[in-house]
Amino acid sequence: QVQLVESGGGLVQPGGSLRLSCVASGRLFTINTMGWYRQAPGNGREFVASFTRDSSTVYADSVKGRFTISRDNTKTTVYLQMTSLKPEDTAVYYCNANIRVAGMQSSIYWGQGIQVTVSS
Repeated sequence: QVQLVESGGGLVQPGGSLRLSCVASGRLFTINTMGWYRQAPGNGREFVASFTRDSSTVYADSVKGRFTISRDNTKTTVYLQMTSLKPEDTAVYYCNANIRVAGMQSSIYWGQGIQVTVSS
């Protein structure tokens, strides 16, 4: 009923930039929160950045000042602008959203993940 589709990943050199996009589609009624997590090889999935219910933004300390989350006017697409990328930013990035579908309770949804590799 709900799909989150990421795009924009790839290979970039240290110090470079990338922009990830995530589009939510389906029987959307209310998008409560929407943002990004990442998982590096051998590590657990960690929070990166998100819009909260009151439309404020929150960031992990490790990306503050380098990453910026934004969204379009429909609030169904979020972006993650990543600058000054470091090798330790290498991970699979996942879009995450708390969405209420019409007639149902809110649920957490995940995208399929997209690879970001920072390497020279």
